[in-house]
Amino acid sequence: MKKIVNIAAYKFVALPDLRMRRTRVLALCKSWELKGTILLSAEGINLFVAGAADKIDLLLAELRSWPGLADLQLKVSQTEHQPFTKMLVRIKKEIIAFGVAGIDPAQRPSPKLAATELKQWLDEGRPMTLLDTRNNYEVKLGTFKNAQAIGIDHFRDFPAAVSKLPPELKEQPIVMFCTGGIRCEKAGPFMEREGFKNIFQLEGGILKYFEECGGAHYDGECFVFDQRVGLDPSLQETESLQCFRCQTPLSATDQANPRYAPGQSCPYCFKTPAEQMALNLAQRHEAIRRAFTPLPGSVPCDQFKFINVPEDCDGKTLRDTLCRVVREVPAAYWETECARELVLNEGHEPVAATRIVRAGERYRHKFPNVTEPDVNGQVEILHEDEALIVLNKPAPLPMHRGGRFYRNTLQYILNHVYHPHRPYPAHRLDANTTGLVLVTRTQHFAGRLQAQFARGQVEKLYLVRVQGQPAEDAFSCDAPISAESGEIGSRKVDVESGRAARTEFRVRQRNADGTTLLEARPLTGRTNQIRIHLWYLGFPVCGDAAYLPGTNLGDTQTLSLADPPLCLHAWRIKFVHPLSRQPVEFTAPSPKWAACGS
Repeated sequence: MKKIVNIAAYKFVALPDLRMRRTRVLALCKSWELKGTILLSAEGINLFVAGAADKIDLLLAELRSWPGLADLQLKVSQTEHQPFTKMLVRIKKEIIAFGVAGIDPAQRPSPKLAATELKQWLDEGRPMTLLDTRNNYEVKLGTFKNAQAIGIDHFRDFPAAVSKLPPELKEQPIVMFCTGGIRCEKAGPFMEREGFKNIFQLEGGILKYFEECGGAHYDGECFVFDQRVGLDPSLQETESLQCFRCQTPLSATDQANPRYAPGQSCPYCFKTPAEQMALNLAQRHEAIRRAFTPLPGSVPCDQFKFINVPEDCDGKTLRDTLCRVVREVPAAYWETECARELVLNEGHEPVAATRIVRAGERYRHKFPNVTEPDVNGQVEILHEDEALIVLNKPAPLPMHRGGRFYRNTLQYILNHVYHPHRPYPAHRLDANTTGLVLVTRTQHFAGRLQAQFARGQVEKLYLVRVQGQPAEDAFSCDAPISAESGEIGSRKVDVESGRAARTEFRVRQRNADGTTLLEARPLTGRTNQIRIHLWYLGFPVCGDAAYLPGTNLGDTQTLSLADPPLCLHAWRIKFVHPLSRQPVEFTAPSPKWAACGS
């Protein structure tokens, strides 16, 4: 079997007509059955190509015919197999990504140190700092003895890493090195610009050193960016592999580690389920922080509420229809809004209040330049798997858009953090209530979980702090609750036509200030059930601005950040997991107001 010749080369030189050169050299390489990557830029060329020896010679003849490339120098090795899967020729802004303007290796290079001269310096023990400019994962496979790694994961991080080097290094000899030398071509001039006075770069990099000096003063292998992964000092392919998941090079010892699973994990990225969960949640929390910094609703923006025409409004005026659909708003309001051209059709055109509407039509009510009230965006993800997201909702935070809120909502956060997916909350908590919310990944899983809520199969336990102290340590309430909402969306006890409701309570702590900490277990799922039952029993929830002591209703629906908190917290929940079909239970951290004796 014929050997495959592998060549690596680069040169910083002004290259014109890049598109024409790309088209030509790609066609030639494909006709010669060469594979690899050639990067072309206005600043030069960088290539890694492999193929038959005679075809490689044809490619070199082509490249060396280009202006400035007649002396293109190569690093050559041989393999039994083709290390590349395809042929790519790309035009780039830089032939090695660095991202620092004003660095021109073609015109202002750093002094180069030949491989044999570096070996002599090392043999003599000459004082110097050997600086490895490569990425951390490359260094793991091998480096020069006593070399100092720059400590980066990408070459674009090099400038920031240089700023952290000890100041005294600016006066000392530094010999920097990389795989083939190209990174040092930019790293050297940059360090000189930053005040380092004795910079040298290893000419041809580690590969050239291996070619001329073998493995003297070097430990391990040299990582290469192709399927060979690692080369030993004789430039022969080693048994090293690369982790499919984290791309870390793996020595034979790494591959023998029990945490190495081909295609899944290696000793460097392996995580227990608990560790992986913690990592995932940390990433989610950072995404939540970015999504709510600043609060999206703090930026003024036009908002819309949609109104669908029901069957019984077919042929009526738009004004009468709006009064029918939004019953708490008088006709005069809608006449004014239409006159202000704030009621629009689906074509975004203003419509008159006297317009005759048809069933199924859709209109939108425009709210110009809306700035939303501030909310608490500190959502905490407690658990996450393929089907389910369990979170601890803060307050005040509405779950969905409505009233004064459009973007400052839990659903907006979830849509942003999990984009392009749209998670589905399986139930609701009031804007002012904190604690556990179950969110599913798909509508399919939402249906499974919502069915459990509908059948009363989900066990829920709340913590609630109330005004007053009940006579009994355990008590319950069966007062029926109205089906229709009243002022500010509130409900009330309706003995004659209300819907059946039952809540069980147990005292946890009687406090010296006259309040009591209770456990509340709702056995039905009526809106505001716990708050209404406690209000009805004469023990209103602390911080509740809607259900006040006595028989009065307040006028506040969603609290502000400055208000005392509503002391109601969804603490524990037990249900059947929608994917595993096994019982699971989750507990949210207790809020500060639930601390005993506080």
